[in-house]
Amino acid sequence: MNKKAQAAMEFLMTYGWAILVVLAAIGALAYFGVLSPSNFVPNKCTVQGFTCADFELTAGTPGTVTLYLTNNMGFPTTNVTVSLKDQNGNECCAAGDACATDASFNNGEQLGAGSGYQFTGCDLVSGQRFQGTVTVTYTNANTGVSHTTTGDVSGRVP
Repeated sequence: MNKKAQAAMEFLMTYGWAILVVLAAIGALAYFGVLSPSNFVPNKCTVQGFTCADFELTAGTPGTVTLYLTNNMGFPTTNVTVSLKDQNGNECCAAGDACATDASFNNGEQLGAGSGYQFTGCDLVSGQRFQGTVTVTYTNANTGVSHTTTGDVSGRVP
């Protein structure tokens, strides 16, 4: 074997082993969940037309999701109903509980009488991520026209 070929083989062997060790380390981190994207996704709550001032996730079977929404439509609303479905499309309502609250709210007023909307039908596991879809149906008090808007809530359950 000539010297150039020998040098090339030594180069490939040396750096090949180094690359293999790095790939094995990355694989181990991914396997144990350290590199899981859900660990880096922030908690969020967004509902178009409404401000999601805050939300709270409480673990349990059933767990509780509490949403604090504020009317930012620019007009008063009536017949407001709020519902929540989990990532599997299941309604987050305990047996016999109403999923929604009917009320009227002026612009800038917090929905849920200050205590927020509580949904107690979702199974929330401590340490896992929850992702749900919020649907708000309301009527514009000035025009009488009914509207539906949606949003998302997601976060790690403490």
